[in-house]
Amino acid sequence: MTITNPLRNPPLGDQLLVQLRSLIVRGELSVGTHLVEGRIAERFGVSRGPVRDALRQLEIEGLVETRKRGVSVRGLSDKDLLELYSLRGALESLAVREAIARLDAADWTPIDEALDQMQSAAVAADAAKFAAADLDFHSGFYTLGDNRWLTATWALHRPLFATVMEITNTDRDLVPVAGDHVYLRDIVRSGDVDAALAALTAHLDGSCSRIRATLSGRPRPQPAF
Repeated sequence: MTITNPLRNPPLGDQLLVQLRSLIVRGELSVGTHLVEGRIAERFGVSRGPVRDALRQLEIEGLVETRKRGVSVRGLSDKDLLELYSLRGALESLAVREAIARLDAADWTPIDEALDQMQSAAVAADAAKFAAADLDFHSGFYTLGDNRWLTATWALHRPLFATVMEITNTDRDLVPVAGDHVYLRDIVRSGDVDAALAALTAHLDGSCSRIRATLSGRPRPQPAF
């Protein structure tokens, strides 16, 4: 694979991290690929420091691993996706329960604003902005629940979900998806715990199925570094 659009001035570590994460999730960096700091730094026009930081974060996320000969790509398998969504379901179900328990003190403004941004992004067919607003929406339940440990755990996994969702939302009508989130907000806001958890489960199951179907069709990767 040839990368024709290296990072622009100034090259930032977070931009490098986003690009590497996307290459791995898309399957454009194959499992087992040896990631050499110097080659990556040269390819993207950055120093080795940001490369090292990016690889360290990707290892925390489970996308790369350190072996005897250095850092190699672990990738994102179908089993990984199932496990990630199982974890997300457990975390978000607890967040919704805690949000409902605090309904009287809840400020729904961040969730409502996220929905507005989702609807605007859907009309513009902007997959990246839609994915960001989508995750802002779901993060709102954690904020409402006011459990900082739960929120911190979700924050560790949010960047990976952002990447897979952006990929899945490309070339898809996002307007109905925004509507689905309005329904989810309303049912959580109703205070019916059982109905809210059932709606959340159906919502996340549908998202997981679409992502699995999209990523299963990833092209055979070519060497990148």
